[in-house]
Amino acid sequence: MSDQQENTVRETELTGEEINELKRIRMEKLEALKADGKNPFVITSYDWNTTCTALKEYYIAEEEKAKAASDGDEEKLKALLDEIKEKKWRIAGRLLSKRDMGKASFTDVQDSTERLQVYVRKNDVGDESYADFKKFDIGDIVGVEGFVFRTMKGEISLHATDIKLLSKSLLPLPEKWHGLKDRDQRYRQRYVDLIVNPDVRKTFINRSKIISSIRRYLDSLGFIEVETPMLVQNAGGAAARPFETHFNALNEDVRLRISLELYLKRLIVGGIDRVYEIGRVFRNEGLDTRHNPEFTMMELYQAYTDYHGMMDLTENLYRHVAQEVLGTTQVPCGDVIIDLGKPFERITMVDAVRKYSGIDWNQVKTDEEAFEIADERHIECDKKRHKKGDILNLLFEEYVEEHLVQPTFVMDHPVEISPLTKRKPDNPDYVERFEMYINCGEMCNAYSELNDPIDQRERFMRQEELLKLGDEEANSIDEDFMRALEIGMPPTGGIGFGIDRMIMLLTNSPAIRDVLLFPTMKSLN
Repeated sequence: MSDQQENTVRETELTGEEINELKRIRMEKLEALKADGKNPFVITSYDWNTTCTALKEYYIAEEEKAKAASDGDEEKLKALLDEIKEKKWRIAGRLLSKRDMGKASFTDVQDSTERLQVYVRKNDVGDESYADFKKFDIGDIVGVEGFVFRTMKGEISLHATDIKLLSKSLLPLPEKWHGLKDRDQRYRQRYVDLIVNPDVRKTFINRSKIISSIRRYLDSLGFIEVETPMLVQNAGGAAARPFETHFNALNEDVRLRISLELYLKRLIVGGIDRVYEIGRVFRNEGLDTRHNPEFTMMELYQAYTDYHGMMDLTENLYRHVAQEVLGTTQVPCGDVIIDLGKPFERITMVDAVRKYSGIDWNQVKTDEEAFEIADERHIECDKKRHKKGDILNLLFEEYVEEHLVQPTFVMDHPVEISPLTKRKPDNPDYVERFEMYINCGEMCNAYSELNDPIDQRERFMRQEELLKLGDEEANSIDEDFMRALEIGMPPTGGIGFGIDRMIMLLTNSPAIRDVLLFPTMKSLN
């Protein structure tokens, strides 16, 4: 395959042999450049002064001004448009196509914003520069200086007066990247995915905007952002199996955190009444469309409020972020539109199970009765570890979750599955907790936080019993956290958001790997 063939649009994926041949050709070009004193890798900077998007926006605005000022006079309009060409612009980016027409060529340059067509003519850049440009490859990084204009076909373009090679690409880009059946390759080579797939780049730009919007919203409410340890002695605050490692300096085994909860509550005890953290957490679990072993969580805690206050905050936060980032509260999600503009539904777990399974859990009084219902409904459970409340949760997962498409707060969970949550005063078998579901998946988990140290110790002791029975996701007693509770924690509402799941929703992404730049992948070795 010649380098000329390589710079045309390819309809099939390159073989390994073809890639090696193209790399050899590009290496030869690089050696020729070095021999001619034009090694691109010695260039340290390029003084660009605009982006592709900004340049297009500039031209459109100036064109509108010219049309308004010309008042229908074609000669005057032409003169005004010619004035736009007097201003010099410089962009920098990657070549994504070349269309050779002899003494002139069109090429597409892509920077961090989008693509822009560039017109390169021998008479404008000079014989030597044009000869060099003809040898550029798809994937090379260039700097272009010129003026902006609109072509006869109506495309806003940069007319080059100078073009420089800033970095040499030694491997070809896959022309048909969109059509690759092996999605794993896109995740493993995200750098290529970002180059050739504008939608992917847009997803991650929106990810950054979403997180920034969350921060601004919480900061406006008086919340303080903090950072807490990732390496901990006791990985608590959630039902999850932790990763374990060894700290050589102290000769101690430590764990990677599975949540942010216990340290943030210590700060509530310390008098920081509104606190949040956005950070990585790690759970030693499987991989699927909604789970990655390391992911981004946000937890926030607010003194002197409860889970009702957390519901209001959550609803307002989702609505605010969608409106600010997307410009709408009507969010496409697969084949449905999620309406974040109307009030979110609120339903208890007991009522939800009754609605979708026909089981009235209020009539179930004992663990034995719960096990009988589990057997009748073919719900798998462990009678050594599970109690009545666990069975209710299993029924909820079996019968209810698949129906919760529009935003729904599922409230009042059984105490057995909520070791860090305050009991309902009028019904101590249940706790003041909710999970929000959208598109049949859990998006956040919130409590009226348990601040009774006596009750909390009893709950931890129950968790330790579960650990002994083989439950690797159960918590153990954190004595320093218990000491903090004994100092005294005010009534507090707390919530944990899966940031990646929120971004999946707001970017209409079907899998968590689509919103993680570098998701966890099995080694190819």
